[in-house]
Amino acid sequence: MKNIIVAGVGGQGLVLATGIIAQAGFKEGLDVKTNDVVGLSQRGGTVWGTIRMGEKIYSPNIPNGMGDILLGMEPLEALRWSYLMKEDSTIIMNKKKVYPTPALLEKEEYPEEEIGKLKEKFKIIEIDAMEEAKAAGNIKAANTILIGLLAKYLDIKTETWEEVLKNNVPPKAIEENINAFYRGYNY
Repeated sequence: MKNIIVAGVGGQGLVLATGIIAQAGFKEGLDVKTNDVVGLSQRGGTVWGTIRMGEKIYSPNIPNGMGDILLGMEPLEALRWSYLMKEDSTIIMNKKKVYPTPALLEKEEYPEEEIGKLKEKFKIIEIDAMEEAKAAGNIKAANTILIGLLAKYLDIKTETWEEVLKNNVPPKAIEENINAFYRGYNY
């Protein structure tokens, strides 16, 4: 069984990314349960999703301390949801920061120090997904870079990922997203 948390802010494409990961697991023959919380999401607001996949899954909810992989589309959001993770588990963290309103208004500090301390408890893989996507040919494929990196930790064939990506991105962006997936996969 794999317990995956996807954390980000509104406007980052979290719902689509969560759906792609869940579809890949389902097409691979796994039982998959997923949910995402977007009710309060707005551009810049907190959003998160969970995906559980394995032989038999009864609930999409991941108990505290049982997460295997956290896909942090934004560092502060990775920190926010790290309490769900097992000790020594993996956090894939996009380096691109989206400053919350209190930080923009200089009423709070962006928690750089707390984010840095995540390395003491977890295996952190940091990546600038936007720069990698730009190098892959489409800056809009940043989430596909992250999904490619995540795919290394799941028992799902790359052909399955390709099929799911082809079914979820616009036809004109398929080749760039496949390139982005493998750029993340080989990171």
